[in-house]
Amino acid sequence: MRRLRSSTVILGGMGVLAATITACSSEPDKRCMDPVSRKQLPNYECKSSGGHTTRGTYYYGGSVDADGRIGGGSTNKAAVDTGGFGCSGSSGG
Repeated sequence: MRRLRSSTVILGGMGVLAATITACSSEPDKRCMDPVSRKQLPNYECKSSGGHTTRGTYYYGGSVDADGRIGGGSTNKAAVDTGGFGCSGSSGG
């Protein structure tokens, strides 16, 4: 029977810990979206500077379909929970 070195065991444990922490992130995916067409926009369309209004709004969670439309999440960041391994919660819409 082969014995594992302590460094191999420690590094493996660190990998599992890192995966658990990142899978249970408190930040959902954030995309810039046109609120009328629901199409994804470049991030600069959602950033305001110098009092200028922006064309887009941030959309949290969800996914982008083949046509570039966003769905399955929410414009309310608090309504979206990323879930993941060891996390509880549900996604809102």
